[in-house]
Amino acid sequence: MIIDWSVTAVYNTIMSVSAGIGLLLIIRFGSHLAKEKVGQLEGWAIGFGIPGFILTLTGAHMTLTWPLSKIGFPFDDIIFGETSLAFGILLLAVSVLLWRKSNLYLKQGINMNDSKIVSNTLSKELPYLIKPLSYFAAAMGLALISIAFAGIGFQLFAAPPEEPISGAFADYPMLEATFMSGLFAIIGIGAVLFPFALNKNANPNFAKVIKFLWTVAGIAFVLFGAMNYFTHIGLIVNTMPK
Repeated sequence: MIIDWSVTAVYNTIMSVSAGIGLLLIIRFGSHLAKEKVGQLEGWAIGFGIPGFILTLTGAHMTLTWPLSKIGFPFDDIIFGETSLAFGILLLAVSVLLWRKSNLYLKQGINMNDSKIVSNTLSKELPYLIKPLSYFAAAMGLALISIAFAGIGFQLFAAPPEEPISGAFADYPMLEATFMSGLFAIIGIGAVLFPFALNKNANPNFAKVIKFLWTVAGIAFVLFGAMNYFTHIGLIVNTMPK
């Protein structure tokens, strides 16, 4: 297979890493908040903002221009582009909310170095702040579950044989289809549960399930994205015109 890489761009490497980090940051922030360890909010705001910006930028470009269609994978522009754009916007929204809360707490005279006071204050307000965001997250969760069914049903995500490591399983398309579809499914299930976990008298098991699912998916996406920096470079080298 020969591909003219000058006509397109493939950057679901950094998208995968950013999505994984975004999921793990949500879990980490929630854990710190429960342990009253959240103090200075600016760092968390920037932490959410960085992957949010990357996912919004790359997701928007992929959604609007369909670069992967130029190398024969138009469905991946929907699968990776639109979901990354949605997650990126949500992360940016959280970043803005935390930054604004930090400024308000400073004006109210709250000591931002006192993690107990900051954590307790934010714990009371945060469920109401992010509840409106959770509805869009849940809707996109349904979309992710739909993508998972499509991945299995149409045997998507199989790497071409020219791609190092992943390409070794090119003759077994259901293997990578099952792996990637499983990741999309567990993120989607967690997103669907998210609004329910924010309710005042929510079953604590909702939060535990979300934490487990997103931790597994976050680690998998970070490691998979990091590996793809090697495999995608190898794919480009192996499919460039001689």
